[in-house]
Amino acid sequence: MTTHPQIADSPIYDRLVEEHGDVLDEVRRLAETAHEQAERMLDWDALDLPREPEQS
Repeated sequence: MTTHPQIADSPIYDRLVEEHGDVLDEVRRLAETAHEQAERMLDWDALDLPREPEQS
């Protein structure tokens, strides 16, 4: 079980985690995964598009 500092002494939270799993931790991991996927999908530099010639 992951203990979060802001709710470290919360028997109600501990019991919910015991019964249902650490939903907050799971959501954090899923959000991080979604963020990483979005960064990869929106990385226009990885497309290697032809560039317009620079004008002097």
